[in-house]
Amino acid sequence: MPGTGVYLHIPFCRSRCSYCDFATDVYRSSGAVERYVAALISEIQNSRIDIESAADTVYFGGGTPSLLLPQQVERIIEVVRDRFGISVDTEITMEMNPATVTLESLTAYRSLGVNRASFGVQTFDDTALKLLARGHNADDARNTFKLLREAGFDNISLDLIAGLPGQTLGQWEQNLDEALSLSPEHISLYLLEIHQGTPLAEQIRSGRQTRPDEELAAEMYEMMLDRLGAAGYAQYEISNFSLPGRESRHNSKYWTLDPVFGFGVSAHSFDGRERYANERDTAKYVEMISSSGIAEIKREAVDLCSEYIFLGLRLDAGIEMEDFRNRFGVEFTGKYENEIASLLESELVEIDDDRIRLTRFGKLYSNEVFAYFV
Repeated sequence: MPGTGVYLHIPFCRSRCSYCDFATDVYRSSGAVERYVAALISEIQNSRIDIESAADTVYFGGGTPSLLLPQQVERIIEVVRDRFGISVDTEITMEMNPATVTLESLTAYRSLGVNRASFGVQTFDDTALKLLARGHNADDARNTFKLLREAGFDNISLDLIAGLPGQTLGQWEQNLDEALSLSPEHISLYLLEIHQGTPLAEQIRSGRQTRPDEELAAEMYEMMLDRLGAAGYAQYEISNFSLPGRESRHNSKYWTLDPVFGFGVSAHSFDGRERYANERDTAKYVEMISSSGIAEIKREAVDLCSEYIFLGLRLDAGIEMEDFRNRFGVEFTGKYENEIASLLESELVEIDDDRIRLTRFGKLYSNEVFAYFV
């Protein structure tokens, strides 16, 4: 039986990135952060969740969780341990941004059981970092990575964004060179998405920034497949690459429909049947927890068949048809005969050894493939 995943949303950041559409707040006072931490702990303590297995992954996401004091992280981990029974084998990930940590704070996090760092570099280009309003420079990223190693982190995931306005293929190659020179255990790539309402969307709308070139972004993606593969990183999901055995155990739960319970503002949960989400506004979240102990605002049943397909196809291993048959009582190739024929003809998917998976070409057009099944 798969273990339970626990997600903890920490919304605070030193500044807001120009492309960000997440539920975040600028760090304004230690008092506001402490009130939030108290509410988060209260939500976990009062949760009425029936778990069938202990938590084997815990993920501090955000926001910038590395802005928390080690004492606050310790209190949160302790209540998660009491409620979900985490052990020394549990993967505990913390998202971290450059220049938000010291050797002392990293050493403290590591001693508390945080054993994986998700490191938000995004780019090593200082001009692009200013465009994104990231609040750090490339040297900050290099120095923070060194501090992570000094503090004993031997499982580091590095995030990069491709397809930035004005970014050239040569600049992207330099980013890959720099990332590979650090030898992280895991690399995540995200193609830039422009979300309405963000400063970057307004800059593009007004002509102050160029709109990202989708064809060039596709070339960047293919370059990354070649470069990371040659360096020994296996692509196990559309956007994720790792050295052997260093896949993200927590994120893999989302793609295999394992239960993950989220706590904190805007956190989402999946219990195997339904998804539900918390209040997105931080002040309202704290108020709701204070008054009722819960902050849930939305709950909906999941079309498990559709989600199993489009999440499973994100994985490099694809979908095992026997597993589909056992879960849903029908043959995959029979239920989706016409869709599969069209996708095979377009060379977007391939079938081999009772598995259907995206081709390399299909990974570039994954959303179009998923639309066939949703």
